Amino acid sequence: MPRSVNAVASRARRKRILNQAKGYYGKRKNVYTVAKNVVEKGLTYAYVGRKLKKREYRSLWIVRINAAVREHGITYSEFINKLKLKNIELDRKVLADLAMNQPETFNKLVESVK
Repeated sequence: MPRSVNAVASRARRKRILNQAKGYYGKRKNVYTVAKNVVEKGLTYAYVGRKLKKREYRSLWIVRINAAVREHGITYSEFINKLKLKNIELDRKVLADLAMNQPETFNKLVESVK
């Protein structure tokens, strides 16, 4: 019986990796074994980056809220605590957006919490 190889699937697998490596420098873009390692590492970085993005945005929101409430003479932690005590359930993303784009509304919110 002749040896059976699945050339179609193998070629497709290699082609998929090389297409993902498009635009890379040197052998990284056209040598399968090198491209495979680089693409795998790139996908790992992409996964980690998606998690870091969330962390970085949250810290940016906190910095913006802190800067806005310090103009009113309170700290970020006091402000968040008072929001919780008054049962105002606005997340940091919304609070930072209010502080940046609608300062009058944010000022009223801070005064209602004080």
